[in-house]
Amino acid sequence: MKFVHLLLAIFSFATIFAQNPSVNDSLEIRKIYDMSLLNGKSYDWLEHLSNDIGGRLSGSYEAQQAIEYTKAELEALGLDKVWLQPVMVPKWTRGSREYAYLQTGPGATTELDICALGGSVPTAPTGLKAQVIEVQGIEQLKEYGKENIEGKIVFFNRPMQADLIQTFKAYSGCVDQRYSGAMEASKMGAVGVLVRSMNLRIDDFPHTGSMSYGDLPEREQIPAAAISTQDAEYLSSMLKLNRETQVYLKMNCEQHEDVQSYNVIGEITGSEKPEEIMVVGGHLDSWDLGDGSHDDGAGCVQSMEVLRLFREIGYKPKRTIRVVLFMNEENGLRGGNKYAEVAREKGENHVFALESDAGGFTPRGFNFNSSEAQFEKITSWKSLFEPYLIHLFAKGGGGADIGPLGNSGNIVLAGLMPDSQRYFDYHHAANDTFEAVNKRELELGAATMASLMYLVDQYGLD
Repeated sequence: MKFVHLLLAIFSFATIFAQNPSVNDSLEIRKIYDMSLLNGKSYDWLEHLSNDIGGRLSGSYEAQQAIEYTKAELEALGLDKVWLQPVMVPKWTRGSREYAYLQTGPGATTELDICALGGSVPTAPTGLKAQVIEVQGIEQLKEYGKENIEGKIVFFNRPMQADLIQTFKAYSGCVDQRYSGAMEASKMGAVGVLVRSMNLRIDDFPHTGSMSYGDLPEREQIPAAAISTQDAEYLSSMLKLNRETQVYLKMNCEQHEDVQSYNVIGEITGSEKPEEIMVVGGHLDSWDLGDGSHDDGAGCVQSMEVLRLFREIGYKPKRTIRVVLFMNEENGLRGGNKYAEVAREKGENHVFALESDAGGFTPRGFNFNSSEAQFEKITSWKSLFEPYLIHLFAKGGGGADIGPLGNSGNIVLAGLMPDSQRYFDYHHAANDTFEAVNKRELELGAATMASLMYLVDQYGLD
């Protein structure tokens, strides 16, 4: 009789289990987290990318090393297919270290921490020395007028808004002065620009980043550099004491012809719907000041780890899952554009894309670019993430590299959303190094991405 009761109990449990997929899903997700935290590979991959290769500026020797390394590691996972996708990318080099000083008196100078912005032209071989005028943003240039700007170095000193909890909103609120400041200042007759670093912290690290001259002719392009927040505060205080303050800049950067590079791609072919493609990825290039561990080595190794985790737990995806390590996000987005272009040419059906490009910090949730119906379905999965304290599901954009995929079809774009409070302490700066990444936080992010990919694969987003 006891045996019969035992059989009935087993049958009853199996029936409940089959009728309630969330039970099975929670167990599968638990396996993913266990594998990532107990037997993860992402941290080891990141250590090699960061310490053995280093900063991977688009078109550089280090970028090519990273391509070869990640391709070999994906091949070692035994994926169904691994390949390189050719893409022409810009090549800009920093040259020897930039130098700047503030003239504080006759024969008296104070050195300033600066770095050239990516894409900037150099100064003359003898450098550039001029009076500085401080503005709080591009819009203030017109208030001063050309007569007050001409012949001067424009100092853009609008800080990131510290009272915004969403630090990416603070970043977007002032990054225009970095990207377009030189172009607009040149139109007013300026001879150079200094831009306050995109950093909420006051420190000595200048933060680089991309900038553009738009359609300005070469003769009108002026040198552009970032200045550390510490020295931005110092320079501002000196200008209040003496409006005639001068700064000397020496920059040795150079723009070269475009060069051949590659996106690195690997995939597991879907067992039921191979024609439906799901992408997970990050960008393999980085700026050259640090080693690009948070931006975006973390996103690359987390994306690689998604496919490895599926292999390790024996999960066979219904849809084709493809990892893409994009080249040239930082100063051109050529990799993302090329991938989308080839996908359109081949008539590929991409249904979902997830990018990690916000650092390797503790995951908090995801942003989604989707319809309301799709978002409602996605949010029904929130309870599966709550045991891991990950429950922020919000409407918003995905990553820059997957953005071009959104121009066609009914694809859902998503971005991993880690805690962002410390991200801009490291973003595009020399302290973005392997030591700044916490192993456990990185592994939690990889497991979180794999869990979302698993759920989308299981249930689709129709």
